Amino acid sequence: MRRKILVSAGEASGDLYASLLVAELGRRWPETGFFGCTGPRMRQAGVRTVVDAASLAVVGLLEVVGHIPRIHREYRTLLAAARAEKPDFAILTDSPDFHLRVARQLKRDGVPVVYLVAPQVWAWRQGRLPAMRRTIDRLLCIFPFEEEFFRRHGIAATYIGHPLAGLVHPSSTRAEFFRKHRLPESRPLISVLPGSRRGEAARHLPAISDAVERLYREQAASFVLPASVTAGVPFFRERIGRAPIQVIEGESWDALAHSDLALAASGTVTVEAALLGTPMVTFYRVTAASWVMGKLLVRVPFYSMVNLIYGGPLVPELMQGRLTGPALAAEARRLLDDAGARERMRAGLAEVKRRLTPATDPVERAATVIEELLEGQVAHVS
Repeated sequence: MRRKILVSAGEASGDLYASLLVAELGRRWPETGFFGCTGPRMRQAGVRTVVDAASLAVVGLLEVVGHIPRIHREYRTLLAAARAEKPDFAILTDSPDFHLRVARQLKRDGVPVVYLVAPQVWAWRQGRLPAMRRTIDRLLCIFPFEEEFFRRHGIAATYIGHPLAGLVHPSSTRAEFFRKHRLPESRPLISVLPGSRRGEAARHLPAISDAVERLYREQAASFVLPASVTAGVPFFRERIGRAPIQVIEGESWDALAHSDLALAASGTVTVEAALLGTPMVTFYRVTAASWVMGKLLVRVPFYSMVNLIYGGPLVPELMQGRLTGPALAAEARRLLDDAGARERMRAGLAEVKRRLTPATDPVERAATVIEELLEGQVAHVS
């Protein structure tokens, strides 16, 4: 049976997760046609582009305001394609500000909705829960505490595990990586990960550059910044100033795996660092207005997903005003100077990895849940 599936992702991580699921569904249903809002990985997986996901990559409560007209045009374009092509169902991935609106309209048009990567309403904006109950046929959760929360609120949720759990690994040895980038093996290596989007990276780089210069004056160390595809190498090279940071193209998993420490913007990369067992200092900054609004809405004890999964302050968090060059350098220096602290953090990160790694492959589990959902709908109709 030939199926047609709408797939949409608005972030680099969502693009990766959706592409893995598309590949698995394509293996199970070879005649399936996929179309939607795509990034490079989804396009490589064979999803036909209606909207480019890069046009949706905006972070912050107020930062998004200037982009609303363009985002609304993409919204209309995607829905017009859905009405014209009449997909059997839709897979919407992350980006809730965009995708919950898409889900509402798809449901009105009779298209079943599978939502991959649950919106973090357990942290803030719980007012979204009634709309999610009405519009989402199955919610696929990637963090272990989410399934119980959403089921308690009447949403059909399934914990599948984190798609990265079995995927994140280095492609080179430490010796190969150091040789390729001409790094002295006698020096500690610190990975610098300011964020994959240009806006967030630009907000973080001044404090990072200052911290790196402070650390370098006190201790001979190597610093590498794996540039994301969305920001690009030239963007970072233009902004790091005199800081002794070597910008490389991609290779973030290799850099993290072989680093003694990571300075990482809070987000998916901190989960990647946890899965690789790399000690880290996390940070994040938005505009002052977005921070004030967010403080009124957020209801979680930690900002980092690593700390939320662990259930305690495993990794340092330098958020908003606390993100300064001296503070970042001090936290990094503490971990570099204390081997015991690094080992204790690695033990905690191993526990985080265990909690993110289910017995069944997350992507296979997601595909099976979708198959069961469609079989149930067919049985109901017949």
